[in-house]
Amino acid sequence: MRIKKLLLLLATGFAVLCFLAVPATASAADHMRTPINYRKSSETVPYPDINKLKDPWIKVSIARNRVYIMDGHKCVYTMYASAGKYETKNGKRVSTTPTGTFAIQDARGDSFYNPAVKCGANNYVSWHDNGSYLFHSVPTDKDGHYIKAEAAKLGKSTASHGCIRLSVPDSKWMMNVPAGTKVVVQKD
Repeated sequence: MRIKKLLLLLATGFAVLCFLAVPATASAADHMRTPINYRKSSETVPYPDINKLKDPWIKVSIARNRVYIMDGHKCVYTMYASAGKYETKNGKRVSTTPTGTFAIQDARGDSFYNPAVKCGANNYVSWHDNGSYLFHSVPTDKDGHYIKAEAAKLGKSTASHGCIRLSVPDSKWMMNVPAGTKVVVQKD
């Protein structure tokens, strides 16, 4: 009986040692660029090839200030983002970015400027209301210069009028996403 207990303890200890010796696989958090830099990609690893993913779709978390490039149930890339500012409507705190299931649309381009809000952006791709809601770079001024105070909010807080802001390289990558790709925007 004592030998069986001793063997069990040895086997259990060996299993624990083996478990501890196996390195964990790297998570997306291990690849996130810190500090956040609006002129660089969000991760330090290459972007996924959207055309080689089996079930590509995009998940947006407003509260986490993140965009997740998904392949089925697996996140293959994470981007820092800033979605719509929070407002109080009917006594509830809501973002100016609509939530729900949408799709990437054909409307896209290199740059725009909206004089009504006194800012523009580069690398835009529509995902709702044919150009009303976009993925795009951090904002630019009327001369096309990035607004550094707004860029500093990337990945840290909501900041837009409803669009989803990304770093400059991330917004360029987003322009390759085919029309029809599912986009799910969630509060959290």
